[in-house]
This record gives sequence, C-alpha cells and structure tokens, in this order.
Amino acid sequence: MSGIQVSGLLANSAFDWKSVVDQLVAADGIPIKKLTAEKDKNTQKVEALAAINTALAELQDAAQAIRADSVFDARTVSSDAASTTWRSSSVTGAALGSYAFDVTQLATQAQLRGAADIGLGFNTTDDVSGLTLANLPTATAISAGTFTVNGQQVTIALTDSLQDVFDAIAAATGASVTASYSSATDKITLTSSAGELVLGSGTDSSNFLAALKLANNGTATTTSSATLGAVKTAAALASANLRTAITAVDGNGDGSFSVNGVSVAFNVNDDTLAAVISRINAAGAGVTAAYDSANDRFVLTNQATGDTGIAVSESAGGLLAALGLTAGAGGTLVHGNNAQFTVNGGATLTSSSNTLVAAVHGITGLSVTVNTETAQTLQVESDTATMQSAIDSFLEKFNAVQDLIEASTKITVTGASVATSVLSDNREVQSWARQLRSIAFDAVSGVTGDISRLDHLGIDFDFTTGHLTVKDSGELATALGDTPDDVKSLFLTPTTGLVPQFYSYLTNVMSADRTQQSNLGRANTRLDQQIAQIQARLDQEREQLTQSFIRMLDAQSLAQSQNTYITNAFFRDRSNN
Repeated sequence: MSGIQVSGLLANSAFDWKSVVDQLVAADGIPIKKLTAEKDKNTQKVEALAAINTALAELQDAAQAIRADSVFDARTVSSDAASTTWRSSSVTGAALGSYAFDVTQLATQAQLRGAADIGLGFNTTDDVSGLTLANLPTATAISAGTFTVNGQQVTIALTDSLQDVFDAIAAATGASVTASYSSATDKITLTSSAGELVLGSGTDSSNFLAALKLANNGTATTTSSATLGAVKTAAALASANLRTAITAVDGNGDGSFSVNGVSVAFNVNDDTLAAVISRINAAGAGVTAAYDSANDRFVLTNQATGDTGIAVSESAGGLLAALGLTAGAGGTLVHGNNAQFTVNGGATLTSSSNTLVAAVHGITGLSVTVNTETAQTLQVESDTATMQSAIDSFLEKFNAVQDLIEASTKITVTGASVATSVLSDNREVQSWARQLRSIAFDAVSGVTGDISRLDHLGIDFDFTTGHLTVKDSGELATALGDTPDDVKSLFLTPTTGLVPQFYSYLTNVMSADRTQQSNLGRANTRLDQQIAQIQARLDQEREQLTQSFIRMLDAQSLAQSQNTYITNAFFRDRSNN
C-alpha cells in the first residue's frame, strides 16, 4: 500500500496561485487598456489642435500687422543731390511724386543782445601799480609764465602788478618798448621805438598778450582791440564788476525779473552771474542765456527759429538793466529769419522752422528738415521693401497653417494599406483650410481701385503644394510702387478687405479650436474617472481572489496534516498486531 490519498485535495504544494490571480485580473482589466488608448488619442488630438491654434494666431498677427503698421502708407524719400544733409523726418502717407525744393533762406534764431562793455574798466585812473594780475577783471584769467616782445622774453607772476609787467617789458627790451594804460578807453598800448612791434612766439607759456587783447598789426604801436574790464561770472552779483549797480532788490538782496513772462529770482549777495545764466536756461522761458566774453555782453537767444521776439521786464534798477538787456540800457533785438523756399517753381513760402512740414508746403505727409540754401528735388516713392516684407510674412504664415492642417488630417493610401493622421476624422478642421483658401482666392468687393484679387498682384496658388506664392514678382513690384493705395484697398477695405475677412474668420476658428480642445479635455477627465472606477474594482477583485487562494492553501495544509496523521496511525496499528 503506497499510502492513503485524500480525495479533492491539491497534492502539489508548488501550485502558482499568484499567476492565476494576475491572469484573472488582467483579463478583467482589458477595458482599462481600451480607455487609456482612447485617452492617449484624445491627448494627441489636443496637442495637434494646440499647434494649429498657434499657427492660426501667427497668421492673424501677420494679417493684423498689415493694418496696424500702415505698411501701404510707408514711403521713402530720395534727393537728386549727390550728397545731401537734408533729412526727411516724417514721410508716412506722403503723396507720391517729384518735388523740387529751392531754399533761398534758412530760418535763424532771434537774439536779444545786451550792450557791450557792461563791466567796469581796470581802473578809474591811469595808475595801475595797485592792480595785481590775479585780480584783474579780464574776461579770460591771466596765467603766469613768459611771453615775448620783440624777441625778448618777459616773465610774470600772478602776484605782479600791471605796472610791474610794464616795467618788465621795458627792462627786457632795453626800454625800446613802453607800455601804458588809459582809464579813459580801458585799453593798454605798447609802443616800439625800434621799428615794427612784434609780439609773441611759439614758446610763450603765459596768455598775457591774448588776455589783454594785444596783437601784431605790422606797425610800431598796438592797442587792445577792445575794452579790458569784464564782469566776473564766478563772483556774486554785488561784486561782479558790473558797470551799473543793481538797486531793485529788497533788504536781503533778493530781486527778480521775467523773460517771456517767466519769472526768475536772484540774490545779489549769493548768486553769481553763472548761476543766473543756468537759472534762465532751466526756467522754460524758451531762450538760452550766455555771456559773450569777447564783447563783454549778455545775450539771450530764442531756442526756436523764426522771426519771434524776446520779451523782458523788471523794476527800474534791476539786473537786466545792469546787464544791458533792457531797451533803455542798450539792449537790441536782432530779428530771426523765417525760412523761405519754393516748391516746383511756385510762390515763395515761409516757415518759422527749418523743418518744412505739410501745413506749410501742402504736400501730404512729407516733412523735410533743411540746413543748406540749395535747390534739391525730392522723390517720394512707395517703400516697396516694407510692403513686400509684410506680404511675404502673411504668405508664409498662411502656408504654414495649410501645411499643419494637411499633416494633421491627411489619409494616405498605399496599395491596400490606408494610413491616417491624428485628426483625419475631424471634418471641421479640414474645412478651416478650405475656407482660408476660399477667402484668399475670392475677389474682394468694395475696393477703390482695379486690384480686387491676389492674382492681380501676381500672387496665386501653387497647385502642387497648395501654397500661396508670388508667381509674377514684376507685377507685384509694379503694383506696390505705382498703386499702393489700390493694394491697400485690397487688404484693408473695411469688412470686405482681406485683412478684415481673415481676422474675423480666424477669430472664430481659433475659438472653435479651443472649444474642441476643451471638449477633448473633458472627455479625458471622464475617461480618467472610468479608469479609476474599473481599477478600484480590479483591486477589490485581486484582494478577494488572493484571500480565496489563501484559504484554499490553509485547507490543503490542514488536509495534508490529517492525511499524515491517519496514515501514521494505520501503520502503527498494523505493526502492533
């Protein structure tokens, strides 16, 4: 007897129950694979639609750029002059044509020139022994060093008096050259008893001669070319060496004046002439103030050109009078000029500015800045390069949309084999490409010229690829150069023009595209929910099967133990008998 067998029990303890559970669960999980595949396909569709939406937006931007940038109003201006410094400052929308400008007078700025010699002279007497070089009220500060008189060097220091310098000149030249100062004229005179007086050399290190306005004249005597005393721009007004005292101030030294109605304040004890100049220039009075050191005078210059006056006012005894700017103090208005020119031989036109604008010359959109009194012919032409660039960009983006829709929806048949694309079943997307081609192909109504279709510009479809392409570049160049307004009408006629049509249709298409993406996204959300539900059931099924097999194994183990016990007991009883 080989042993007792327990009917119905698994004798093979190596039974792979886990593999059985996996197979059973996998069989029940087949729907998840189908749902996941559907979700992946939806995701691919969303990605394809998003790419198409981006391409549609770029096409819309290219169409909008034609409208927003006014490309068909772009112009270029050229001059017949071989070399010109004239500059066109604004030519957008200018009337095409040839315009002969003859500028006979440029616009200049008006000036209010103060009286000359507003500074006190060196001295009230001819005695200059008490005047040191460092303190002389010259327009240009004197520098120490050497200067040359009749070939002899004269060395000076800033601590020297003016008389010391006169004595040094006499000593260096053996008394053949004498120097003197006249308080009546506020000038210095040098006289040579040895013939022609020769001043200066290339090795001079002091500017004494130039600062005192002494120069050669080919004779034995030279006198300062202008009065020597000047105002001190870096000193407080009260001590600025002004010939006329400033009395229209209060007890603190505060006063004011106005230029073109703009008030400017000052303090005679604290403010320098340089500070007052800066204050005027920053006041917004439309003038620039400056000190003319050569003539020892103050000048106000209009910032704008043209024959426009400069108005100043103050109380009697004010700063402007001391500066010689008021009428009673010798101030003189030097009128500015208006520009004068003709166009195409017409009547003389005037402009207060050298920038000649349409309001003056009557040529729509043209503005040119002139700076020479010459005759030049300006040629205003269409900026065909800018127009061509905008059209090329539009065609490029149009073709990119067509290519992307074609790649996403095409069905390829090779023999008995049929290959589809991610959006092959989407008839709506396919219709987008067809409608865009229809808009591009159809005639535009309501245009103002003879150009009502793209093929009137030499642009047509390449029937091999379906692309819009420039088939006749000469026809396009002629239209852009000669009739830009007709091209503009084709693209920009309200409602019916190519740009409004494309923009409106693309807005709707992009909205439909986003709606499809949203619908697919919601579909994927529902698929995720179904997958999660099925997965939960599978997890529960796996748990139940696992527990059943564990109980089965426990029962098998118990049966095996009982079988062993019975067998052992049986053989033990037989052995005892």
